[in-house]
Amino acid sequence: MKAVNALLILIAVVLAGGMPAFAQQGGTLSTYKLGAGDVISIKVFGEEDLSREKIQVSDAGTVPYPVLGELKILGRTVGELERQVTEGLRGRYLVNPRVSVTIELYRPFFVNGQVASPGAFPFQPGLTVSKAISLAGGLKERASVNKMYLLREADSSHTRAKVDMNSEVRPGDVLTVEESFF
Repeated sequence: MKAVNALLILIAVVLAGGMPAFAQQGGTLSTYKLGAGDVISIKVFGEEDLSREKIQVSDAGTVPYPVLGELKILGRTVGELERQVTEGLRGRYLVNPRVSVTIELYRPFFVNGQVASPGAFPFQPGLTVSKAISLAGGLKERASVNKMYLLREADSSHTRAKVDMNSEVRPGDVLTVEESFF
């Protein structure tokens, strides 16, 4: 009986506008905040004219979108953007829009200092300092594992924080590995 009730609820959710974002993402909502440089796709099911593939978020944190104009998405999550587009299209343009937003390419993070190949690298979810250093070709001989600093893109004070190999790296962050003197 519980399975039948769950199925009826699922059918009602789909008929009311599709699966909620948490169900599409395995039961948890994404907390990733969209920013300049991210590349996203917006799909409106059954409405190819309103779907857009691989749109890069501008430096102002906006993306152009038909009918709704310039969408301000800086700092929004994928779920928040889905709701924004859904509500914008509902009523005047579509009765029951079903919208899906995916991140095609995350904005890069940066590694500099005592690594083999400093530069910008594409972000990957679950990235740590250790993995970032590996992407940058590993540590140079004179690198210090005790003098690694992270400048967070989201930190308006621009304060470098000391980190270790297991610290999280986020898109837009700048990792600096300094030189050891001994």
